[in-house]
Amino acid sequence: MTNITSTEYIDFVQQTTSAASSDVNVLIDRIRVLEGEGVKLTHLLTFALGASAEMGECVEIIKKCLLQGKCLDDQAKVHAMKEAGDCLWYFAQFCIAMGVSFEDLMQMNYEKLSARYPEGHFTVERSENRREGDI
Repeated sequence: MTNITSTEYIDFVQQTTSAASSDVNVLIDRIRVLEGEGVKLTHLLTFALGASAEMGECVEIIKKCLLQGKCLDDQAKVHAMKEAGDCLWYFAQFCIAMGVSFEDLMQMNYEKLSARYPEGHFTVERSENRREGDI
């Protein structure tokens, strides 16, 4: 394997970056196309940015309890639940953007996982060896 320099890597990243990710005018055009298709982009962006940030806060609490010796006491649990609740708020933004309900998401997920695990329980085999179209 050949060692790569940081300059070569940066060049590689630039070459493999989409036009909408590297040119604000292309991005603006893409936003206009999506809005023309009825996408509620502000809600979708609010979900994407906010949910990832809030999930990180929730994960940080869990990390400190698992790896740094912090007690998973009532205070830590409440803190994690509040952060998880913030994630839920951002998932509501996703529902608004996509024009779906929480129940729609739950039903789709239930159907997906029921097809993947028809026996009604998790298996490593089915998790790692999925059928075509099982995302």
